Amino acid sequence: MSAKYMDMDTLKFQMYQVFGLEELMQSDRYADYDRETIDMLLDSVKTYSDQKLYPIFREMDENPARFEDGKIWVHEAVRDLFKTGGELGLLGSFFSHEHGGMQMPYMAYIGAYFIMDAANNHLPGYLDLTTGSAHLIESFGTDELRDRFLPGMLSGESAGTMCLTEPQAGSSLSDVKTSAERRDDGSFRISGQKIFISGGDHDKTNNIIHLVLARIDGAPAGTKGISLFVVPKLRDENGALVPNDVTVAGDYQKMGQRGWCTTHLVFGEDQDCHGWLVGNENEGLKNMFLMMNEARMTVGRIGAACTTAAYYAALQYAQERPQGRLISNDGSKDVQQEQTLIVNHPDVRRMLLLQKTVAEGALSLVFQGCRYRELELTASSAEDKAKYQLLVEILTPIIKTYPSEMGYQATNQGLQVLGGYGFCSEFVLQQYLRDMRILSLYEGTTGIQSIDLLGRKVTMKNGAALQLLMAEIQAAIEAATTHEELRAPAAQLAKSLELTQEVLGRLLPYAMQGQHNRYLSDATIFMEYASKIVIGWQWLVMATSAKQALVTGDKSHSVEFYESKLHAMRYYFKYELSRVRGIADILMSEETPTMVKEEVPSLV
Repeated sequence: MSAKYMDMDTLKFQMYQVFGLEELMQSDRYADYDRETIDMLLDSVKTYSDQKLYPIFREMDENPARFEDGKIWVHEAVRDLFKTGGELGLLGSFFSHEHGGMQMPYMAYIGAYFIMDAANNHLPGYLDLTTGSAHLIESFGTDELRDRFLPGMLSGESAGTMCLTEPQAGSSLSDVKTSAERRDDGSFRISGQKIFISGGDHDKTNNIIHLVLARIDGAPAGTKGISLFVVPKLRDENGALVPNDVTVAGDYQKMGQRGWCTTHLVFGEDQDCHGWLVGNENEGLKNMFLMMNEARMTVGRIGAACTTAAYYAALQYAQERPQGRLISNDGSKDVQQEQTLIVNHPDVRRMLLLQKTVAEGALSLVFQGCRYRELELTASSAEDKAKYQLLVEILTPIIKTYPSEMGYQATNQGLQVLGGYGFCSEFVLQQYLRDMRILSLYEGTTGIQSIDLLGRKVTMKNGAALQLLMAEIQAAIEAATTHEELRAPAAQLAKSLELTQEVLGRLLPYAMQGQHNRYLSDATIFMEYASKIVIGWQWLVMATSAKQALVTGDKSHSVEFYESKLHAMRYYFKYELSRVRGIADILMSEETPTMVKEEVPSLV
């Protein structure tokens, strides 16, 4: 299949020219890497994705994972994925050498997975979860646990999952009931159920290593009493792998991402499920947040990749489909002329440019988070480490939310480009739309991310994270003003920053007065507001890099390529950033129609 699903030039432009990956690789940690080695990895992943992942993208939707004869059945490509992931070092590639990793820059890791996501978003998640669960063991496990589980997980011989959600406890992890009873051999007897477990069971690896939240008998109530355990599907007994009393009760059939199984697991039905404590007792949720925050960046990356692939599918159709004729300056149409391609109609171009600006803006946002994470990891002072940690923290809910929410809206516009054909299963846009829909639900819904942003991240450390973020945006504004062509958009973004002070000046007093429900009642609206400004920042940074390349005659990419980034920036600032004024009016309104009032509780 020859259709384009992503653009390597855009990926490398962002990694190298916008976010300075080569500069980051000057750190001693990355002494083994240079641009040539990273390009070799990315090109190998692209070849693999072209040959093995993209050709079965639609097939995996049409023949989804399923529960049958007491087993989970997934596509045979999952086996090859783990084999290739191990051979290319994609599992735990950013782990330290000490623990079997390749100590690769995190940005390169994210770039490689972005390529695979764009080719087939049903598959890379199996590797993501394995890397994430292995990272928990690397970070909090004992040397014994690392030696027992990490080699198989990093080689692709074992898969990994995270098990949080239970039938009675979705986002409310305080209500987790899965129990852990101490055993004489130092392990724990695990008993309980977990639902919505992505990649929860299959036969494409030798073992599956579950990271499970459970409550040790006698532990405090609520989240303070939750511990973290490693619970393998098969446990080692005298050198032989035997069943560990982890059984599958079923698989959830989803509207999208149907090739990525989502299971219901039962632990300890026969009272013979062994688990091993990871980290300290009663600190499981705190430790699990390492994986959850990585997973939130992963969701943002998948959202950016799906939006990108959907954009190229819509663009290809628009460049091939003739329909209608352009209107002349006098308002007439010449029906004797041949039909024009729909890509020439202004409204179609508007929809395509929305897709492009959301897709590339979302990818840029993900890489921005990667850069801050990289700078935190390699910081030479405690002050810098704290600074970049705060920037990662405040951006994480936006990184998770913007690509999933706006990516869905952009992909919906892509379907609109196809007209009636977009609604037909013969064309792939409807699959991208279905695949995209779950991303705003994964790893904490949009509402949860929005409450986290406004309720915790904006106010944390007396607003220190927010002030750092605004300083970063202001620095980008100042850098852009060195180019006359960018002064107007820079001024527009500066006004949005000033407006933010006004918005928060209206909202924060509610929090200080203890009116927390009122303060958070429009948290999702604030997320939309903040996201549009943050993506405006990303587009200004990209435009500055492109303009600088044009001024200096940089030949890394063509003149047309750099001009396309400036054109997309102009679209975003006219059609998207300009919306913040209206959103701000909503946030500052005194009306509270969503608040429950005792005298009229049933108006909904």
